Amino acid sequence: MWYAPCPLGAEMMGFVGNINELQDTWIMAGHSQFKNIMHRKGKQDAKRARVFTKIIRELTVAARSGLADPALNPRLRAGVMAAREVNMPKDTIERAIKRGSGDEEGSGFEEVRYEGFGPGGVALIVEALTDNRNRTAGDIRTTFGRHGGNLGETGSVAFMFERVGLVRYPAARASADAMFEAALEAGATDVRSNRDGHEIFSAPGEFNAVREALERKFGEAAEARLDWRPTGAVAVAGEAAENLFKLLEALEDNDDVQRVAANFEISDDVLARLSA
Repeated sequence: MWYAPCPLGAEMMGFVGNINELQDTWIMAGHSQFKNIMHRKGKQDAKRARVFTKIIRELTVAARSGLADPALNPRLRAGVMAAREVNMPKDTIERAIKRGSGDEEGSGFEEVRYEGFGPGGVALIVEALTDNRNRTAGDIRTTFGRHGGNLGETGSVAFMFERVGLVRYPAARASADAMFEAALEAGATDVRSNRDGHEIFSAPGEFNAVREALERKFGEAAEARLDWRPTGAVAVAGEAAENLFKLLEALEDNDDVQRVAANFEISDDVLARLSA
């Protein structure tokens, strides 16, 4: 398998990645596999409050970094989509946007990126929103170490990924051929379709144009955002796979972590055992 958030979202066809919630923390290879396991274990409902926390932070920062109108701010629009996906109350969404736009106090979150290696040599990029850099860095470092990983310096694994625009649609919205043709005409660089849905990739600079063209034809996307896509994948099995999934789960449990990108792949046999 290849590729497929976080607070955000709805997660990997292939982590930090369908967006049923902005908290699809895993958005790269192996993401959907992890999400399927977590779903089977019934952990999504138990994490509802944490998901809300992540989405609220994303809405606040998105509103602060751009316009407070989702129609004119793609990042904010993605956050609102994710909030609706998890049935966040409208007043909660509006309050988060007001906080970010300066109408309310408490918007002091900053974006931080961490990079490192997990069990089996899997590369991970962790995106966080924090109001305390020292606390978050310490927590992330401890989490990596506790689960057999090592936190590295900025740039230590980013070269193993490419920055892309990502637009997702449910499979029922269009046939694979229709989506491919429309995406190609819109300027997309790649399209991946399967029974779970369609993923359309673009260069970062073309992201908004591709998204707008697709939404004119197919309606609002299930997810649309900038993402990290691995340029290759590391196969994991046995104890390394178990420890890796424990690391991903621990990262997802951190309120500061918005998304995690990881470049792993796993066999169906190992997946079935982890899902048991």
